[in-house]
Amino acid sequence: MTDASYSVYALQDALDHQFAAHHANADEYRREFQSSQPFPHLVIDDFLPERIAQQLVDTFPGPESPIWTQQPTEDQRNKLATTDEGKIPALQRYVLFSLNSGAFLRFLERATGINALIADTKLVGGGLHQIKRGGKLAVHIDYSHHPQNRLFRRLNLLLYLNPAWQEEYGGCLELWDRSISACQKAILPRFNRAALFATSDLSYHGHPEPLRTPEHVTRKSLSLYYFTKEPPAGREGVEHNTLFKSRPGDRFNLGNFVVRSASSGLFRDLTPPLVYRGIRKLWNRLFTGK
Repeated sequence: MTDASYSVYALQDALDHQFAAHHANADEYRREFQSSQPFPHLVIDDFLPERIAQQLVDTFPGPESPIWTQQPTEDQRNKLATTDEGKIPALQRYVLFSLNSGAFLRFLERATGINALIADTKLVGGGLHQIKRGGKLAVHIDYSHHPQNRLFRRLNLLLYLNPAWQEEYGGCLELWDRSISACQKAILPRFNRAALFATSDLSYHGHPEPLRTPEHVTRKSLSLYYFTKEPPAGREGVEHNTLFKSRPGDRFNLGNFVVRSASSGLFRDLTPPLVYRGIRKLWNRLFTGK
């Protein structure tokens, strides 16, 4: 057995041990998840073994790395993302694979009460995300269907990798009510904290305030999305792209208005199907992700 192979076995053993501990708390997690407002969600601190989480930070590509794609709109200012497995470092890739495994899906099913979950092994919008100083992610709901296999999107899992994160930096994941009138929960993106939440037509979320970090500090996360073959109750036939919404008091932005209008149901209804499908493919390539 080589040192390299032993390190892989040791890594998997540590992850298995941590996930077993989470699985033991799954019933408690489910009660919290299902009762949380403004929509089902759960926050789990110390999500990974601390040593592994720290190694993820230490090997996380810097913002100057060529692996990143920068999102092109004001709604996702200074947001970097990569979903290309060939560009993701080995440790991050291994953890992503573990979080898409059958064993972990069984934990998610128990912890949320959502059955028959399916992982997005192609990382459509998932993968590694990083936001630079001044960046933000406007309040939105996520795309309703996987753009390739048409499965229904049901869960987001965000793992934050930000040691010594200060409250004055901002960057909270904000959960908003359905009328976008008030933020009802703000989750600080602390080191080794996982945020798990249901995705639906009502799960408005984002971090709409620009980051106030020092120049060298970025907001880092791993993002994973989970799907089901069957729609959730009450969502049959409803299909949409990622839809951004303005908060009370947000300044009007013409570019944002055009992009948001192009993603709306009215635009879909008025556009020839062939043209709409082409625009949808482009939209999903550019705008999916957290």
